[in-house]
Order: sequence, then C-alpha cells, then structure tokens
Amino acid sequence: MSGMTSEMITWLYVSDVLRSRQFYEEALGLGLVLNQGDCCVLSITGTAYLGLCQRAEPRQTPGLLLCFVTDEVDEQVASLVSAGATLEQPAKDNDTYGIYHAFLLDPDGHRLEVQRFH
Repeated sequence: MSGMTSEMITWLYVSDVLRSRQFYEEALGLGLVLNQGDCCVLSITGTAYLGLCQRAEPRQTPGLLLCFVTDEVDEQVASLVSAGATLEQPAKDNDTYGIYHAFLLDPDGHRLEVQRFH
C-alpha cells in the first residue's frame, strides 16, 4: 500500500539526554542515528528507533512500557542494571503470555520490560 508508515520512533522525555543516550547505548547496544543537540535518535532495529529529548521537566507517561525482545533476557537485564537501571521485577516465567520476562526502570523512571517468547 502506498503511503503506509515504514519506520517508527518512540520518544522519551529525559532529564539529561547525554546520560540517557549513554545508558541505552551501553545497556542495549543501540546505535546513534541522529544527534540534534537536546534530542537524539537511536536505532533499535532497521525500522524502529528510540528518540530521547531533554526537557526541564521530563515526565513518565502512565501506561508507557518499552519492551525489548531478546533470547538473552538474563544477560540483557544484567547489562541494564549495570548501566544504571533499577530492577523492578526479576526475570520469571509468565505462563499466561508464554514469555520469560523482567521489569526495570531506566534512570528517568521509564518502565522497561525485557522478554523472550517460549
């Protein structure tokens, strides 16, 4: 179909764009695509991106959950914690959804999930 969306950026407001950029680069291996000074765009996959914008009063959006899918859940959780994330719920099986997952908070309090499908 012509005119359909081909890429996606999820934007987060953060208190320190350099700290947040370093956190996501180190913890998840995301690569910088575009640096706009107080905002930057990091690549998650070839068509999905994470945008970070520094704001004087960053806010967490109720209901927002960034979910990263990987076969290496425990390793990814350890990397996130090492980079400064707060572990909210250790990794465990969830039979309802057929996944193994953990929940964390990034340095600005945004909720993260790391999961793999059974």
